[in-house]
Amino acid sequence: MFRSEVTMATLRVKVEDRLAALEQDVAALKARLEGKPRTTKEWLDQVSGKFANDPMYDEAMRLGREWRESQRPKPGARRKKPNGGD
Repeated sequence: MFRSEVTMATLRVKVEDRLAALEQDVAALKARLEGKPRTTKEWLDQVSGKFANDPMYDEAMRLGREWRESQRPKPGARRKKPNGGD
């Protein structure tokens, strides 16, 4: 066998080993997912209502709203043209 043939054979074995490991990982992931519902509602049910009556959450929402509103153009305000003219 030539040196390049040995190298290619070694590479093939390495790739096959990695592929086998990936196949095992995929099989393990599939096994973990079996029997679990495939809906997004489950996570929503877990999160829904978590911030009810939380003053810090209300404050965060207020600050976010203020910031978004500050980014909007003011009524009647004119934007300057890029070349400096009106």
